[in-house]
Amino acid sequence: MRERCGDDILTHPEFDPDLWMEVGSSGGPDKNQVYELSNTTADNLRSTRSVSTVRSSQSISSSQSKEFMALQQYTAQLTDKYNHLSAEYAQLKASQAQQRVESEQIKASQAQQKAESEQQKAAYEQFREMVMNMATQSGTCAPNPFWPYNH
Repeated sequence: MRERCGDDILTHPEFDPDLWMEVGSSGGPDKNQVYELSNTTADNLRSTRSVSTVRSSQSISSSQSKEFMALQQYTAQLTDKYNHLSAEYAQLKASQAQQRVESEQIKASQAQQKAESEQQKAAYEQFREMVMNMATQSGTCAPNPFWPYNH
């Protein structure tokens, strides 16, 4: 599958009949276990596939037809499941992107609050220095409000 569709498994189809047939003839892993099919279904798919490929007028037995229909329904269910999971994945990616944006906004807000706090500290120190200078220039020492004993 990787040779045909690349390494990204999200681009791989749920069911590739040509590859499924290849795996069966290559002596590789049991294709029936991979797709959860019985050996009868596998044989029927092989015969149905050859009939549809050649477009001959051979008739397909009713059991083969039923199993083929069941396989088509299973494929449709897998496709629906894949589409649903793809939609959920897209929603999760969008939600994650939104969370990243919100996180960046919070970081920016924290940086702004820190800068404002530093400005307030600097303004307080300036004000304190002005008060201390006024007290020393007037020749009297202003009482210190933070010292409990003002005599």
